[in-house]
Amino acid sequence: MVSESVVIACLCCLSIGLGSIGSVQADVSHIAPTANQPQENPVTDVCLQCICEASSGCDTATRCNGDVCGMFLITWAYWADAGKQVQQGDTPDSQNAFANCVNEPYCAARTIQGYMRRYGQDCNGDGAINCFDHAIIHKLGGYNCKNQVPVLYQSKIDECIQRKATAYDATRQ
Repeated sequence: MVSESVVIACLCCLSIGLGSIGSVQADVSHIAPTANQPQENPVTDVCLQCICEASSGCDTATRCNGDVCGMFLITWAYWADAGKQVQQGDTPDSQNAFANCVNEPYCAARTIQGYMRRYGQDCNGDGAINCFDHAIIHKLGGYNCKNQVPVLYQSKIDECIQRKATAYDATRQ
């Protein structure tokens, strides 16, 4: 029997990956926010999907392993810097608040949004803050995003963004 949290996580991944494709521009790193994604959320749904894929393959079974937790492989310090997002009924000071949040896809996504609101910047010097920058910040941190990105992670981000752009272009024809 499939647990409710696995079903919710799968639905989250499906909605993150497919729900926004109709509203994207060809370059998915510059997706305009939709009604479901207010302006205060700097990371698009498609970008969140790509970060998830590059981090863990969006493996819904991923829990805590060492100092990282969840599908996005978030650390406690990252979660704290992002404003200590919590699930409903939890408090930031409760013993399991961190793990409860980052192991749940929606709360983990809110954590990433909070982190990018705080640390979002143009890491690669192209004059724009976009998915490429968000992915780098997610992997290297807000103070290290101008450093070298691990090749495997960068290739996964690049491949995901290209695949999303191709899928979008196919829907426009």
